[in-house]
Amino acid sequence: MTRTAREISEYGFYHVVQKGCGGQLIFEDEDDRLYLIRLIASKCQKFKVDVIAWCLMDNHIHLLLDDEHAHLSDCMHSITTAYAMYFNSKTGRKGPLFQDRFKSVPILDDDQLLNCVRYIHDNPAKARIDTASLYRWSSFSEYMGYPGICKTDCVLELLGNSQRFFAFSTSGEPNGYCFRYGAHVSDADALEFAQALLKPYEPHHLKALPKGVRDDCIRKLKSEGFSIKQIVRLTGIGHCTIQKVKIEK
Repeated sequence: MTRTAREISEYGFYHVVQKGCGGQLIFEDEDDRLYLIRLIASKCQKFKVDVIAWCLMDNHIHLLLDDEHAHLSDCMHSITTAYAMYFNSKTGRKGPLFQDRFKSVPILDDDQLLNCVRYIHDNPAKARIDTASLYRWSSFSEYMGYPGICKTDCVLELLGNSQRFFAFSTSGEPNGYCFRYGAHVSDADALEFAQALLKPYEPHHLKALPKGVRDDCIRKLKSEGFSIKQIVRLTGIGHCTIQKVKIEK
């Protein structure tokens, strides 16, 4: 099967996600996480890729990388191969540890960059594990002044300082960024993305709005890749009503 070529970012930044094969856990303990963090640092240094943000979840990882020299694929291949060899040797398992090749989304402007950093750090909160500021296995603390593997200056310069980063990251405002590999919006991201897209309306408000306003909101959701079933779940509006709303070309 022919692989789809990766989208290229003229800005140089990429949001990268690597999942465990079949959703399996990729960490057994704290030592595994520390090993991967050190591996990311060393391989990124070798391939001249800057780490802007990171978060380790139980069965997948998020990275925001600055790939100025176009070494992203080689860098990620080196990281995942080395970690899989380590993990398989330690645990006695065989076969691929990671699910296919990594997925990446190009970051196109400063707003997307900032919201991507926030999105990455918010993963533990969305999974109901811990708040972004208290979760140990992400780069959030590095933006608050603790040493780590990230190059934080580009984000902090955009926001002003660490205090403003904290305020931005914990504002509670819906985040208009989500990881979109292709047109589809994942269920995990759908609600917050819809809230940001439809502001000042909440998705469940749509069914009480005037028909013209309601249909414009549905059209926005469809245009951004929401499926009809997702819109039904988010809004409570009937399937047939949503289907009749056409996207303007």
